[in-house]
Amino acid sequence: MNKDFKISVVIPTFNEVSNIGMLVSKALPILENYAEYEMIFIDDGSTDGSLAVLKRLHELNENIKYVSFSRNFGHQMALRAGIDYATGDCIITMDADLQHPPEMIPGFVEKWMEGYEIVYTVREESDDETYFKKISSSFFYQVIKFVTDIPIEKGAADFRLIDRKVADYIIQLKEKDLFLRGVIPWLGFKQYRIDYTPAVRYSGKTKYSLKKMLTLAATGITSFSTKPLYMSAFLGFLMVGISAFYGLYALFQHLFNHNVITGWASIIIFTSLIGGIQLMMIGVIGIYLGKIFQEMKGRPGYVIQDYAGFVRGKQVFSNSEKYNYRNHNKGYKGIN
Repeated sequence: MNKDFKISVVIPTFNEVSNIGMLVSKALPILENYAEYEMIFIDDGSTDGSLAVLKRLHELNENIKYVSFSRNFGHQMALRAGIDYATGDCIITMDADLQHPPEMIPGFVEKWMEGYEIVYTVREESDDETYFKKISSSFFYQVIKFVTDIPIEKGAADFRLIDRKVADYIIQLKEKDLFLRGVIPWLGFKQYRIDYTPAVRYSGKTKYSLKKMLTLAATGITSFSTKPLYMSAFLGFLMVGISAFYGLYALFQHLFNHNVITGWASIIIFTSLIGGIQLMMIGVIGIYLGKIFQEMKGRPGYVIQDYAGFVRGKQVFSNSEKYNYRNHNKGYKGIN
């Protein structure tokens, strides 16, 4: 199978020293069936020796490349960096823990060659998932579905193939707080869905803590919807209405029934309820203001401390510079 195109495989890694070698040993025999390929590992601030393994692998195979962040910038930024620096005609993103089976790559490529510009996966529930993981995941997608207009399917994973054209549009996006699971359906294009059951993690533990899951949920919601702001306003009007109704009721009882409504407990509870709702509304507004603040500072989404396998030259491109450089310089091969 010697097809005249190049495949880029982008793999974010964070403390996956015991998984990288096994992933490469499984993926290489598949990728070597194609005319050109590159495996781009994004080291997201690992502290377990992952970078040393990547350096050794690059010495053994120049098609294995890496970009190392100066610290941990998060899974979404690692995916973004891989897409920024990939040069393939199609780009596959997958995790390093082998839960995304490399054996599915030929199926992705086959659908891409049929004309699909995005081939995405939806994970089916596996027996080794905890009850909390299943419940929290289901709740996350239900909330996303309710507050956004983006059709993000339950179980959608970051295991996907995108066409070069799709990647170039992602590169042009200026937002730093990126949520690719929302960006992909938002972009449109011709898409094909593949259901899969995640394999058992080869080694180690998941890096997605409850805090990171909540952060991802907040990013997804605030990146694609202003509905929480409208909901906050609605709650405010609702509480004003309830307060007005209660006030009129108390006035009616006093004027016509000569009955003064008492009850310090109910007043305290009602006041606490109003205060809680106000704090929640302020918090929602604060999240949106925080996103605006982060974007306005204009800082890069990630900082690179080391890389290998790319042409040396200009260290940092803005998204628009990288896009224009790639399209006007056919010899472009990655980081410049």
